[in-house]
Amino acid sequence: MSTAATTTALPVPARSPTGGAGSAESLSRRRLFGFIAMCFGMFMAILDIQIVSASLTEIQAGLSASADEIPWVQTAYLIAEVIAIPLSGFLSRALGTRMLFSIAAAGFTLSSLMCGFATSIDSMILWRALQGFIGGGMVPTVFASAYLLFPGPKQKLVAPVIGLIATLAPTIGPTVGGYVTDAMSWHWLFFINIVPGIIVTVAVYLLVDFDKPDYSLLQNFDWWGLISMAGFLGSTEYVLEEGPRYGWFDDGAIALFAVVALLSALFFFARVLTARVPIVDLRAFTNRNFALGSLFSFVLGIGLYGLTYLYPVYLAQIRGYDALMIGETMFVSGLAMFATAPIAGQLSQRFDPRFVLIAGFLLFAAGTWQMTFVTKDWDFWELLWPQIFRGVGLMLSIVPVTNTALGTLPPDRMKNASGLFNLTRNLGGAIGLALINTVLNDRMDLHLARLHEAVTWSRGSALETLDNLTQRFQGSDAEQMALKQMMALVRQQASVMSFADVFLLLTAMFLCLAAAGIVMKRPAPVAAGAGGH
Repeated sequence: MSTAATTTALPVPARSPTGGAGSAESLSRRRLFGFIAMCFGMFMAILDIQIVSASLTEIQAGLSASADEIPWVQTAYLIAEVIAIPLSGFLSRALGTRMLFSIAAAGFTLSSLMCGFATSIDSMILWRALQGFIGGGMVPTVFASAYLLFPGPKQKLVAPVIGLIATLAPTIGPTVGGYVTDAMSWHWLFFINIVPGIIVTVAVYLLVDFDKPDYSLLQNFDWWGLISMAGFLGSTEYVLEEGPRYGWFDDGAIALFAVVALLSALFFFARVLTARVPIVDLRAFTNRNFALGSLFSFVLGIGLYGLTYLYPVYLAQIRGYDALMIGETMFVSGLAMFATAPIAGQLSQRFDPRFVLIAGFLLFAAGTWQMTFVTKDWDFWELLWPQIFRGVGLMLSIVPVTNTALGTLPPDRMKNASGLFNLTRNLGGAIGLALINTVLNDRMDLHLARLHEAVTWSRGSALETLDNLTQRFQGSDAEQMALKQMMALVRQQASVMSFADVFLLLTAMFLCLAAAGIVMKRPAPVAAGAGGH
């Protein structure tokens, strides 16, 4: 391991150890356009995680699905994607970047078409799972190719770009989904992938020649490793997604999948450490920079996917917004990310990246702290600055984190490490969503119990509110209707208070991360050509 890798916590953006195909001299216009096509493919794959989130009600009505079935439109995609991401490193080495990405883009396009034509919830879940599995192969391939193709100073240009795509796509997903569903129908959430998908498939096949395949790796493909990894990651994702909804281990299915996840994990790690050609190479975590960057990526996943989930839920449940209104309210974070991306790259080059990272986490904390004062009346203008802080903070964090994890790795570890790096972000999002939903449910029950204790017949303010509500209704059952209305208001207030508690918890988490950055050692410049191994 290099001196820089052992003595620093965060490196100055690395000089890539690549040469040849990735050197600045040999980066032809053809390869540049091929890489741009890959970036579009990655954007589509990540966008489709959240594009349905604001339109689930419309999809549920169109497919005649139950309330318990419709969340699987998103869950199926996430479970399949989290299995495919670490597998992509092996497949990229075996098939080569061109073949893997072309197959992934073509399969993603076809499964998108079938999702749009789905007529039942069962067929939708099947095609969404296939869409997530195939699309998951595109994301880490772009990260690896970026660091192989853009060495040295050019990394300050490419790191913000791939960071922007990885964070902007899920952020604007609800916005794009809301506009598309309102303007056309929910079917077009999937049909919009068709033309871009075909273009990306053809462009990558014709233009990409970054590397050569090694088909001999397929002769030693570790099927037991794949099965155990699928059981481990798929069951874990299922438990995290469904646990908050069904009371965790009180539900038999969740308890069963938790056991499957544990047993599969034991077999998977044993297999990875003993197989001749492991399905996933965990040696990348022996690189201190990569391990630290992956840890921060995990936390950023909580902030990225957690807040992308929280804002639409608040707007739908408390404000009663439809998909279009949610999209119009949430586009601010995307604009803030887009505007900050070039600045983040420059700051990471010119200043100590520790301070850039700390600034990002502090802005995250500032946005979530503002949300602790949320009321039932907050809408676009009250959510404006929290969303700006979130967008700017996310971009200031993702650039040094990505450079930390991937910037000093040698070329032969880049593809595999990219899959692991992206996996940590997705797992962070899954665990963050499970934590958020659990806290929301628990605090909702607590606040509802306390409010019920306060809203009694002995409280003058409660009686006065009930009288005012009764006067709004007519007929013999006016008092009963007023009582129901008052209980609904109490429940709404309890829900708002639980949202505030979650935002307070997220604020504390990001403040702790910012404090951790203060005690890090000052990074030293990485020498050109350092491999970090």
